[in-house]
Amino acid sequence: MLNLICASLIQAHLFPSFCHILLLFHHLHRDTLQAQLINLGVIPTLVKLLGIHSHNTALTEMCLIAFGNLAELESSKEQFASTNIADELVHLFQKQTEHEKKEMIFEVLAPLAENDVIKLQLVEAGLVECLLEVVAQTVDGEREEDIAQLKTASDLMVLLLLGDESMQKLFEGGKGSVFQRVLSWIPSHNHQLQLAGALAIANFARNAEAAEQLGTNGKLVERLVEWCEAKDHAGVMGESNRLLSALIRHSKSKEVVRTVIQKGGVKHLVTMATSEHMIMQNEALVALGLIAALDLVAAEKDFVGANLVSVLHKLLSDERSAPEIKYNSMILICAVMGSEPLHKEVQSLAFIDVVSKLRSHENKTVSHQASLTEQRLTAQS
Repeated sequence: MLNLICASLIQAHLFPSFCHILLLFHHLHRDTLQAQLINLGVIPTLVKLLGIHSHNTALTEMCLIAFGNLAELESSKEQFASTNIADELVHLFQKQTEHEKKEMIFEVLAPLAENDVIKLQLVEAGLVECLLEVVAQTVDGEREEDIAQLKTASDLMVLLLLGDESMQKLFEGGKGSVFQRVLSWIPSHNHQLQLAGALAIANFARNAEAAEQLGTNGKLVERLVEWCEAKDHAGVMGESNRLLSALIRHSKSKEVVRTVIQKGGVKHLVTMATSEHMIMQNEALVALGLIAALDLVAAEKDFVGANLVSVLHKLLSDERSAPEIKYNSMILICAVMGSEPLHKEVQSLAFIDVVSKLRSHENKTVSHQASLTEQRLTAQS
């Protein structure tokens, strides 16, 4: 019966009644109802009617609530992507002056922006410029609504940059105004903006070109190294460490490695290798391996000062270390053997005993690398 009612209302374009039904059944068998509505083609109809009734505040609000509910279902994304929802929402956002209305639109934009196709549509519709404007207007604000809008806008910006196509479009070879504006968030006095800036730049750094441009920017790397010590702001500290690592991993550039060494970043990557999060540990070890491979001579002093060899010994000895951690730790041990002081430390900690035990590890990649590492250690003992 519900299907028939909804179908009739859709076909008759009785927008107010239809929206009321959406709201009425919001809490009753919600997922089932929403799936039925999607199958009936409710999304293209609602988007079309939003454009027609955008001047009607009450109906626009009901439509946004309906969009917010429907957008949460993964099955709705394809239908949304086939409409001009991006243009309609951006146009609606540009007209809003009230905080509550902007928040309602943000609540629809966030789930939609998780879809790569819609991400690009939103970028092309001009959402990024809207977000940058919100940031500019609220960065110095002290009201709760300003703080909330700044967080929502900057978080949404980061989400848009997670798509490869949208990121490339906004990067524009490093000359794009969006890239430059986001880069300016890094020195901001606002910690939310600093964190969003670090996350956004990390997304840009996935481009093999952006990573090199960013990693040779001495002022940026210097600021990241400062944030790596910001213990009062764990989010900023963690993301700064990850960004340092990403710049090295994605650029694989000797120039980037040298910049990170010169600005004092090596010790933070060694500390990152001891993180309780396996992903962060692994990212740090890969970056450290690249540093050792690309410029061991320049990094030698920092490796010794940060007790790198001791850290690697602990990682290899710890039974809880993941296979990836053990594998990359052994790769790094082999890489630092070309340094006399690091070689002496490896010998003093009896690495051969630890590595030989790993030859029987259940993970074949680890056991194979253990055999190779043992041969290398034996040959250079």
